[in-house]
Amino acid sequence: MRDVKGRSPETPADVQAVHVVDDDAGMRTALDSLFRSVGYETRTYASPAEFMASGRTHAAGCLILDVRLPGTSGLDFQSQLAEAGVTMPIVLMTAHGDIPMTVRGMKAGAVDFLPKPFREQDMLDAVASALVRDADLRAARTQSDSLRARLGTLSQREGQVMVRVAAGKMNKQIAFELGLKEITVKIHRSNAMRKMGARTLADFVKMAEHLKLEG
Repeated sequence: MRDVKGRSPETPADVQAVHVVDDDAGMRTALDSLFRSVGYETRTYASPAEFMASGRTHAAGCLILDVRLPGTSGLDFQSQLAEAGVTMPIVLMTAHGDIPMTVRGMKAGAVDFLPKPFREQDMLDAVASALVRDADLRAARTQSDSLRARLGTLSQREGQVMVRVAAGKMNKQIAFELGLKEITVKIHRSNAMRKMGARTLADFVKMAEHLKLEG
């Protein structure tokens, strides 16, 4: 039995793993074996509470979640995770599904909703899609964190110029608004682009848009 710890208890949080929450011990064991057979790191839990207590809610990977669970249903737990800011992609599964239940789960962001019993390949395909989504989300967060860190190196004036450049304003307009000489605006813009790592004006504007900078 590999409950909670799964196959690799020391799996780093930045290494993708498949997390399984199901109160059926037989299903946990079967899924653990299936995922290990194709090389996935796995961790299994008998309840949502065990998963929350694991400290892995923000780790890399995806969550395989049974809908019918004692206490909190899988769908309610899905909502609780979203409210808590947990973005780990979820694959739902149940032996008692219906159309409204499926629609609710998918609208809440589930990658897939599999009926039990399911084909092993269907589960593996769903997990593969979930892990791709997880990688994409993490890459986007890394980019955002990097941009915010670079933004923090700008002086107040450089930040003001960046906002106005992103709004499509010309150097002359920016100079008038900030009470500066046009050459000074050009210097601030050049410094801001260098600090942000923007090679072109288009890159500079895209960075500002990504950061949702507003004047």
